[in-house]
Amino acid sequence: MTAEEIIKLKENALKECQAAGTMNELEAVRVRYIGRNGYLPQVMKGLKDVDPSERSEYGRIANEFKNQVSAALDYKKTELAERGTAEAKSVFDYSLPGVWRSLGTKHPISSIIEETVRIFGKLGFTVAEGPDVETAYHNFEALNTPAHHPSLDQTDTFWFETGELLRTQTSPVQIRVMESRKPPIRIITPGRCYRRDTTDATHSANFHQIEGLYVEKNVSLADLKGTLAYFAKEMMGTGVDIRFRPHFFPFTEPSVECDFTCHVCGGKGCRVCKNSGWIEIAGAGMVDPRVFKKVGYDPEEITGYAFGMGIERIAMIKYSINDIRLLYENDARFLSQFI
Repeated sequence: MTAEEIIKLKENALKECQAAGTMNELEAVRVRYIGRNGYLPQVMKGLKDVDPSERSEYGRIANEFKNQVSAALDYKKTELAERGTAEAKSVFDYSLPGVWRSLGTKHPISSIIEETVRIFGKLGFTVAEGPDVETAYHNFEALNTPAHHPSLDQTDTFWFETGELLRTQTSPVQIRVMESRKPPIRIITPGRCYRRDTTDATHSANFHQIEGLYVEKNVSLADLKGTLAYFAKEMMGTGVDIRFRPHFFPFTEPSVECDFTCHVCGGKGCRVCKNSGWIEIAGAGMVDPRVFKKVGYDPEEITGYAFGMGIERIAMIKYSINDIRLLYENDARFLSQFI
């Protein structure tokens, strides 16, 4: 829906508000334009499809539509109530529809998590959860992290006096699941993570990750690429491709970084992708045999892949958000754009 169409809808709504002669007629106008299945939700959902350069203006016009129509409805309702007859004032009409309070909007982080769970659910992945307060064994040692690794330092991780810590990733959930059951395993693990990062436009000490694990006989790197390619097209659009770059993670071997083609420029190069045409989304790889040995699996019999990605990063790319702090400030003006 274009900005011109929204303006036309607003004008029609204001005219119909003014023309309404009864409460029932006025309620019909409300339902048609700003009700749950009315025009307003369609307008707000269209925000994600608008070109980033036009999104601010589109949002302004959409908010004007919402605010002006709501104000006109309230004014007309008061006018009709004051103009009612004495009989209407003294007798309650039980046939009148109730006045519903508007519902809050869904937070973009919650929306991305739900969409990610839905996409991987179609591939047979189920959701697994674990504690935020973890042991050093599950968070580091079982994931093949050496004792001298900098992530174990107190400047990187929130440690308790008990020796426990706030998990730095959701990978410990994978360890707990493998300890408790035998293959095949196909899970995703959304949840909060904590690291001693200085808060700025792209970092936060409290953030969200969603990781995946698939363990069975004859799982290959090709399976991993197919899974992430499917996710990329479902989340970002059918025109998105992926590429793998060699990397290193303690718990996977081989390890890769996964990039998606920039959905803004289509891979041609722009400000969002720093003119590279690619955006880094996930870290992934084949599960290291030493991790399998830690949980009692035979690496000669089974293989598996794992991947992990930041929810905030996906939200910032998908919705063209330039500062991660906007996701945590609970500013109604910002959150009202996501319906």
